[in-house]
Amino acid sequence: MPTTDLIAEGEGFHTPSLVDFFPPAILFEGTPFEFTRVNMIQVLMTVAIATLFILAFRRPQVVPRGLQNIGELAVNFVQTYVIDSIMGEKGRRYLPYLVTLFFFILALNLAGIVPGLNLAGTSVVAVPAMLAVISWLVFNIAGIRKHGFGQYMKVNLFPPGVPIPVYILLTPIEFLSTFILRPITLTIRLLANMMAGHLMLVLFFAGAHYLLLEADWILRPLGLGAAAMGLGVTAFEILISVLQAYIFTLLTALYIAGAESESH
Repeated sequence: MPTTDLIAEGEGFHTPSLVDFFPPAILFEGTPFEFTRVNMIQVLMTVAIATLFILAFRRPQVVPRGLQNIGELAVNFVQTYVIDSIMGEKGRRYLPYLVTLFFFILALNLAGIVPGLNLAGTSVVAVPAMLAVISWLVFNIAGIRKHGFGQYMKVNLFPPGVPIPVYILLTPIEFLSTFILRPITLTIRLLANMMAGHLMLVLFFAGAHYLLLEADWILRPLGLGAAAMGLGVTAFEILISVLQAYIFTLLTALYIAGAESESH
């Protein structure tokens, strides 16, 4: 439920809840193609970020100007601070995927602070899980292409230099860590951060509305404090949006580099 809906009800203070993340259908209710407000936000932000990059690079010039400058700065950020720092120049063949991953997550994250949208597209499990599975496929395929399936499984499950009896304990742990937990932790980290951000924003702005407009006069000054906290959380949410997009992309690059390395 968006913050504006909470405010519009005018029936006392409504605490945010998980119901916010399961809005009613807008189109095709009750069918496999059910389209909700969350889906609309995801589509809008995807179109917005895709349009930005298309306009930036539709007529590339040797000396960039305007939007091309912004587009090149965006690509260079991922290349310099993710790929070159983790994978080196040989990792630049993954530039299209990692740039797309970073800015897709960032766009959906920032929807949470866009007036009228008020909900991050990554605050429902489907998107973080889908991206985590794609990253899981990318780093495992990269490792198998580099080493071959048998050698890739060997270097991951049987690290060299370990006494043979230790493999009884170490191999299941390595399997669980590399092939099971990585996509799960990628999903939960992104999902939990964006859900928490939305709940905090709704809590402070709905509280400010209630205290300023509906509570007893003696409580109304507290509404100013709640509004100020809401603005502070909004600024913090921008930082979290960038940080979570960066962490997801950085870990994906780290997993790819690890899968292609000769030893783990």
